[in-house]
Amino acid sequence: MTTSLFSDLLVIDCASFIAGPAAATVMSDFGARVIKIEPPGLGDSYRNLFRLRGTPDDIDYFWALDSRNKESLALDLKKPTARAALETLLKKADVFITNYPFPVRERLRLRAEDVLPHNERLIYASLTPYGEAGPERDRTGYDTTAWWARSGLMDMVRSTPEAEMALSMPGMGDHPTAMAMYGAIVTALYRRQVTGKGGVVSTSLLANGVWSNSCQVQGALCGYELTGRPPRGQRGAMGEAYKTLDGRDFILTTTNPARDWPLLARAVGHPEWLEDERFDTPQARMSNTPVLVALLDEIFASDTFESWRTRLDAGGITFGVVGRVDDHISDPQLEAIGLLPEFEDGYGLRTVDSPFQLAGVEKVRPKMAPAIGQHTRQILEECGLAPGEIDALSA
Repeated sequence: MTTSLFSDLLVIDCASFIAGPAAATVMSDFGARVIKIEPPGLGDSYRNLFRLRGTPDDIDYFWALDSRNKESLALDLKKPTARAALETLLKKADVFITNYPFPVRERLRLRAEDVLPHNERLIYASLTPYGEAGPERDRTGYDTTAWWARSGLMDMVRSTPEAEMALSMPGMGDHPTAMAMYGAIVTALYRRQVTGKGGVVSTSLLANGVWSNSCQVQGALCGYELTGRPPRGQRGAMGEAYKTLDGRDFILTTTNPARDWPLLARAVGHPEWLEDERFDTPQARMSNTPVLVALLDEIFASDTFESWRTRLDAGGITFGVVGRVDDHISDPQLEAIGLLPEFEDGYGLRTVDSPFQLAGVEKVRPKMAPAIGQHTRQILEECGLAPGEIDALSA
């Protein structure tokens, strides 16, 4: 068997839903052994999320994504024998991840002060909705509440100040937060390499939401009064979205209008606009934005997106298609960068890879996510439990 970068690491995923467990998933992509601890019977509540979206019960796609490569250990941590098995694992583990609310951690003896005495080299990774201290320390929350809504993103990311606010998509804030947790864990592993000691790392959905909205928050900290977006036709024609003949939307963007305006005028076949007094200066273009947007609307609607893609690329214009989820299935760019690898045991089913690579380092071939308690007996045997003890615990 080929040795992977993290093949000597044991990670205990004692968390639920996405942000904490997904950090363990990234570690598993680089070969770490990840043991997922979940309650017997129903398992992690995340297993049921896809059903709430009215999806047929054939493939739990949420679970397949965030629990790939893991082993499932079903334990009722209120039972003494189960607790003893956990403590055996803790003595061997490198990382322990949890996002249970603090009252639950106290009840199950999963706080840092309960866990770390079993292993001085252990990294205790704590994920919370609102942080480790303060009046909201014990509040429950998900990315839609603590990352999307609380951070101000939900309020600011709408087409106009009067437009209805949009709900976030599942995992939209959880997966970036998982990357912050992964970074914290790897930083702590480096510190352990230097000092020989483990310790506590933490992050929160709120901290990551504010970081995601930090350009605007920094503006507020500097005393600026930030308003919402002006309506379409008033934002500047070179930072607007347009629709093509075949119904595809794309968005233009520029950080240097003086350079990009001549490129755009030529790319759309109207070099005479460079001499047009309505558009020949930045001030004139801004004053006549509704006129210019209307002209570009008509021009872009006259041909297909693929045709415009060719012309805009050739013209040196920065733009991006407004992607649809189904686009990714056959996207040649995603294929080229290997972002949708096949499961080793998934009969052709693919998944979404974690979003970074190390040159010269191969990730493991993803394996399908486990059933509830699929590896319980095997892991308990490794913990030294006799067959009779395992049978009694299972009963």
